[in-house]
Amino acid sequence: MGPVATAGPPASAGRPAVRAATPADAEGIVRLRSAYVLSEPLSEEWIRRCANELAPRLTPAGDARAFVVDAPDGSIVSCALGLIHPVLPAPAYPKGLAGRVHVVATHPGARRRGCARAVVSALLDRLHAEHVTLFELHTSEEAAPLYRELGFAGSAALMRMTRLEEPVVPSPRVGGTDWLPPEQYAETVLKATAFACVYVTDEHDRPLQLHSVYSPSHPWQMVGGTMDPGERPWQTAVRECQEETGITPSGPPRLLATVYGLPGTEWPYSTIGLVFDGGRLSEARIRGIALDPREHDEVRVLPLPEWEALMPPRDFARLSAVAEARRTGVAAYFDTWDWGNE
Repeated sequence: MGPVATAGPPASAGRPAVRAATPADAEGIVRLRSAYVLSEPLSEEWIRRCANELAPRLTPAGDARAFVVDAPDGSIVSCALGLIHPVLPAPAYPKGLAGRVHVVATHPGARRRGCARAVVSALLDRLHAEHVTLFELHTSEEAAPLYRELGFAGSAALMRMTRLEEPVVPSPRVGGTDWLPPEQYAETVLKATAFACVYVTDEHDRPLQLHSVYSPSHPWQMVGGTMDPGERPWQTAVRECQEETGITPSGPPRLLATVYGLPGTEWPYSTIGLVFDGGRLSEARIRGIALDPREHDEVRVLPLPEWEALMPPRDFARLSAVAEARRTGVAAYFDTWDWGNE
């Protein structure tokens, strides 16, 4: 995402349209915070670092919840971000959960339209639905009346201190940009694993999938697996197909979909995958498939709609996107393959 948008939200006689934020909104929220909350705007490096930190926390398994208002161009013009943290329980908060309203920001062009009230109200309702009953925030004098209307009360006892740490690694500047030696910079960038699959059907375009013996959360899978060091994606797809079915897909490789997933409770790294067209198999070739019993115990071919009842929703959504890509000839981009988000 580029700089914060200058356009306001769509004109509406009613309440601004509010939606729950997703990990893809992390950078937009960080940019609004940088531009309109912090006393000094963040550098691009710090915007990237904050966005990378926030994105996985906006998943259902994370501790961040946010609501946003979009401009007509799809950029974010208003947001409210809350962070959930544990406290010792008390009668007023028996679940021992507190929510800090960490960021409330609205682009100047979208102010005086009820955006802040709308996103904060949605955030408080969401946190309360998750059994958060203690709410905290820092506010300016200008915004204080809004929060009082929503039920917040001032506290003269609030005190705050920031103790800065000395930087561990100095960042010499070369040509006006921060620079680190390659081996140190490598420790700061995104960590990800990669996989490659082939999408195979019978001669009537009915998807073929394999039943896993090791993954009850993803019982039916396309043919494929994790890339080995030194492999390229198509090499992985061919090797995995040979190992799992005894079939060697013919080339040249034809990409059907790119799949991306954020890390989560099931896996600590992001996941990037490529799905190639594995072709159409005759009944005889399907009957001749030789499974690796350590990985799969059944081959099944079904019309696409019949797979829906056998798979988690996002697995079926990915399969549907791949099938549509082969039908239309337009490669799919499927970016919600998030770990722990069934």
